[in-house]
Amino acid sequence: MLSAQQIKERKGKQKIAQITTYDFGFAKIAEAAGIDQILVGDSLANTMLGYKSTQSIGMTEMLVFTAAVCRGAPNTHVIADMPFKSYDDPKSALENAKRFMDVGASSVKLEGFMPDAIETLIQNGIPVCAHLGLLPQTAVSMKQVGKTEEEGERLLKEITAIDELGAYECVLEHIPDILGEKLTQAVSLITIGIGGGPHTDGHVTVLHDALGINNGKIPPFATKYCNIFDIAKKGIEDYVSFVHTEAL
Repeated sequence: MLSAQQIKERKGKQKIAQITTYDFGFAKIAEAAGIDQILVGDSLANTMLGYKSTQSIGMTEMLVFTAAVCRGAPNTHVIADMPFKSYDDPKSALENAKRFMDVGASSVKLEGFMPDAIETLIQNGIPVCAHLGLLPQTAVSMKQVGKTEEEGERLLKEITAIDELGAYECVLEHIPDILGEKLTQAVSLITIGIGGGPHTDGHVTVLHDALGINNGKIPPFATKYCNIFDIAKKGIEDYVSFVHTEAL
């Protein structure tokens, strides 16, 4: 299993491949495929539970799914995505982060510029992955972030401060390519892009987008590598046909 420090030491040497995974079975597959990191994203609210917003889930759900992933991928660095309102202050951030570590997570991820919470977690030995750019937990629009000079400078200041606090990694979501490159070059931590351009230190994708599970639209910065929806649909159709026409 790669530690947070080992991941950070890859900067400029080898890119980090990260994917969201939410259950035991797909965690086993991801580990067997050689994934560097698994993110148990709060996107499971949408992909696994059918909610429209990630605000609809809390610690109860995230702990169940994180534990399942850790059991399925015991030799992989698993990042637990801290859900909405679980890290509003340093005390609650620490209490909830410890709960994720107790079920097997290797590190935790917080959305937004939360320096006090990040500092508290790091001081207590919990590796932190930050998240800047588009912030799905609180965003009022899914438009690209960082297109203005003012926004770009703000993100640069935030990621620099997060780097100085000791975070080992930061997800950069839906920002201009040139800004992703600028932020990556400015810090010692690992940047993980999801719509962050080709120059970040690694990339993360949503499992259901990459494998074509949902049979719907995927973000413009995502890539579908196979189409499990159609494969599974055909298999179930064949089963239904067998039962209706041949099974005794």
